[in-house]
Amino acid sequence: MNKDLTVGKPETVLWKFCLPLFGSIIFQQLYNIADSLVAGKFIGENALAAVGNSYEITLIFIAFAFGCNIGCSVVVSRLFGSKKYNEMKTAVYTTMISSAVLCVTLMVFGLVCSGGLLRIIHTPAEIFADSGLYLNIYILGLPFLFFYNIATGIFSALGDSKTPFIFLAFSSTANIIVDILFVAAFHMGVAGVAWATFLCQGISCVLAMIVVLKRLAGIQTEEAVKLYSFDMFRKIAVIAVPSILQQSFISVGNIVIQSVINDCGVEVTAGYAAAIKLNNLVITSFTTLANGLSNYTAQNMGAGILPRIKAGFKAGVKMVWLLCIPIAVLYLSAAKALVSFFINEPSQLALASGTRFLYIVTPFYFVVSVKLIADGILRGASLMKNFMIATFTDLILRVILAQVLAGQVGYIGIWCAWPIGWTIATVLSVTFYRKGPWRG
Repeated sequence: MNKDLTVGKPETVLWKFCLPLFGSIIFQQLYNIADSLVAGKFIGENALAAVGNSYEITLIFIAFAFGCNIGCSVVVSRLFGSKKYNEMKTAVYTTMISSAVLCVTLMVFGLVCSGGLLRIIHTPAEIFADSGLYLNIYILGLPFLFFYNIATGIFSALGDSKTPFIFLAFSSTANIIVDILFVAAFHMGVAGVAWATFLCQGISCVLAMIVVLKRLAGIQTEEAVKLYSFDMFRKIAVIAVPSILQQSFISVGNIVIQSVINDCGVEVTAGYAAAIKLNNLVITSFTTLANGLSNYTAQNMGAGILPRIKAGFKAGVKMVWLLCIPIAVLYLSAAKALVSFFINEPSQLALASGTRFLYIVTPFYFVVSVKLIADGILRGASLMKNFMIATFTDLILRVILAQVLAGQVGYIGIWCAWPIGWTIATVLSVTFYRKGPWRG
């Protein structure tokens, strides 16, 4: 059901809209967590390291899919808020056609260059083959990744956060079952983990696209809809390209950091692979709530109701801090158990490295969550320059500090790069938010 986010009490509207989004991202993360869990428990520590190692490269492709999602979502939200339904449909079809071309290009690049990418990040020889196998199968599923993200972006732009939740709940649950079936019963190894994700994400994508096309067909327009518009492409690209660059540079930065971690040995890599899954679950949850705030901001900007945006920021911070409290308690009190959950009989070094990562970064979730909420508003208001400055500051600091501190205090120095980068970037994001057109 489509939902107008420009009416109603802002806090109530955001809670109703963002809670299903939060549920969706929990299930979305189950894809990656299930892969790591099954690899670590049913195959071994090296398999977990291989999946975690490849994951850093897959984030590059996810960055492009996310950019298409947010570019389409913000533009469609604004057009929906201003009730320009004809232009809204053109924006959707333009995104689909452009994304298809981009997706094919990335698939060719990925399949040709996967081995080189794994060498760039210093992938250990003992996990190189499995890392390459997992990565190549993942690349074959890129069309599903792209079009599912576009579908969820459209649902969110129309104020519907429940439909994506239903799809993800089904597909993620199925992914866990198929993961175990392919690995434990069919003994397919790392390939089984990858093919399970491919299959379940594919089904979810097809179903989501069918529903979104039917939803669009039900919105009446006064004249024929253009299937492609270069002017609309430009409007989408203004949002999508900075988002892609942001996520891509973060991914490249993570790859550089991954190469530093890989130099510490397979055991540290395995511990990091387990801990970073737990960290990504939290950060992605914050980001998803921030994306919901982008849709809220865009709809209200389209309707010209700027005071609601300040109220949205306060409600967003309240939401993420309420989420931070149980996560911080869980991660700080049960870090060893959580890391061990991913690895069958973990080595002492793997367990120590993963546990210390959680101890160091968890308290700073209260900081980075505020940054991401401010970023969500900046993106929804198309203030992409400010958004990019804050993001790149965080990334550059983390990459430089990880390399410098690794030589001083080992992997613990790498872990410390996260909170330092987060803190400085949060100050920038909040400052830019406070200078927005809704001030006063």
